[in-house]
Amino acid sequence: MKKVTPFLTFKDQAEEAVKLYTSIFKNSRILSTSRYGDARPGAKGSFMTANFELDGQEFVALNGGPSFEFSQGISLLVDCQTQEEVDTYWEKLSEGGSKGPCGWLTDRFGVSWQVVPRVLTELINDPDTEKAGRVMKAMLQMSKIDIAELERAAEGGEVEATSGR
Repeated sequence: MKKVTPFLTFKDQAEEAVKLYTSIFKNSRILSTSRYGDARPGAKGSFMTANFELDGQEFVALNGGPSFEFSQGISLLVDCQTQEEVDTYWEKLSEGGSKGPCGWLTDRFGVSWQVVPRVLTELINDPDTEKAGRVMKAMLQMSKIDIAELERAAEGGEVEATSGR
């Protein structure tokens, strides 16, 4: 285990979440699982924890009980190279959840994700501040990030509003 590992505490859906996440991301796997014994808070034999990897990044998931909830204060960033990757992760992770602005979504378990193409970071950090500003303005109009629209904005073209995509 690495020095710092994200630890996700679910009310009671950790097993379902881990199976979904490892099915979505390439090079992912469940490393180990454990079940509650006679000790509480979970019922004996129910799923307690999983150690798993998403594309090589280690995580731990726990069924912690009804007092645990996620918030948008912490999110998982998915770094995408292509629009196809953005589209795939966006649709699979938001299924049963909610789509937000600027590449943010909440999955059906309440976990917040940012699905972001790498080109967005490059463009908004461009030394040409006018270009970077146009890209930022375009991104702020989007729900799912659209690479072609970001590039159009970078070149000074009109951007179509894409909220709700």
